[in-house]
Formats: sequence, structure tokens, C-alpha cells
Amino acid sequence: MSQEIDEFAKILIEKVRDAVIQSSDRCLNEQHVVAKRWKEAAARGTPEAFVKVLIPDIVDDTLFYLLRAIDDGLLKLSFTASSGKTVDLSTEGLSELAGWYMGSGAWREKYAKERFVDDFADLK
Repeated sequence: MSQEIDEFAKILIEKVRDAVIQSSDRCLNEQHVVAKRWKEAAARGTPEAFVKVLIPDIVDDTLFYLLRAIDDGLLKLSFTASSGKTVDLSTEGLSELAGWYMGSGAWREKYAKERFVDDFADLK
């Protein structure tokens, strides 16, 4: 493995994976809106109901932290569109990719075909 791939792996693990675990742990705080949702799901009695609530929350958190790492310039990635044009995500994203993903009326609402909870819906 090259030094560059190892550096990528370290950033990915620390700034995405570990950040999501820490974020999920913080969500266990009684006052957190996500904690309330998780506790209500757990109280419904079935493991399936609980997991169905956890999955989209944790997936969304993971994508948020990945996009935030790109926004912060920690992961310098480019994307080649179907047109063939390649863009630098940090530059073209204006350091707003994470917000464009999680915000109300943003990418999740626009493109997601699976369930998600918009914890910011009341801020519209």
C-alpha cells in the first residue's frame, strides 16, 4: 500500500468512521432529538422497528461526515459527470456539500427513495 493510500485511509477512518461513531454516541444524550426518536423506536418492542429507525440516521450521518471532510479540504476528491466534465468537489461544492445533503429541501429530500427524517423541517 502506498503512503498516499494510507493517508487517505487514515483520514477516512478518523474523520468519517470515527466521527460518525462519536456523533451517534452523542445522540444518546436524553435531550437530543435523535435520542428521542431512537428511544421511541426501542420502546415499540421489536428489534426490527428499532433498526429501521437507526439505519437511515446512521447512513445519513456517515454521508454528512464524508461530505464535511470534502468541504473541509481533508479529502480532496473530484467527480466526473456523465457529460465527461470533471469538477473538484471542494472548489465546486463551495464548502457546502454537507449542508446541501442534510438541509431541508436538499439532496436527501430531492433524490432519496428510501426513508429519512428531516430534523430541520421546522426551520423552513
